[in-house]
Amino acid sequence: MSFRGLSRPNASSGMGVDEISKSTFLELKQKKVHRYVIFKVDEKKREVVVEKTGGPAESYDDFAASLPDNDCRYAVFDYDFVTSDNCQKSKIFFIAWSPSTSRIRAKMLYATTKERFRRELDGVHYEIQATDPTEMDLEVLRDRAH
Repeated sequence: MSFRGLSRPNASSGMGVDEISKSTFLELKQKKVHRYVIFKVDEKKREVVVEKTGGPAESYDDFAASLPDNDCRYAVFDYDFVTSDNCQKSKIFFIAWSPSTSRIRAKMLYATTKERFRRELDGVHYEIQATDPTEMDLEVLRDRAH
């Protein structure tokens, strides 16, 4: 069985992490070329892959609108803000999106793959598990970042 240069798969779910997923995260973290990255589990490839990226000018509303209403996803969002000392800061959020309307099989697959995938994303400041848009709205990010 060949993993074509991929990270070792998760023992419980058998899912690996695509190299492009890792490099795209690093582009968000280091080069600031993405505002957000949405990842999905590709069951045929048996790995976590990039589904969509958002440019640096895109807003949080653009990001939230990119998540499916009835399927699970992982996402990272680069949240920029100004502190009370007037300093420009940035915090990276990992969001495990698992809406209540998604299939049970998808919820289980994403739950068993999450920790392994999350460990590949070195530099995430905060993690949010959301089943509903209100659990990850901009106010939640703002409160966690400050």
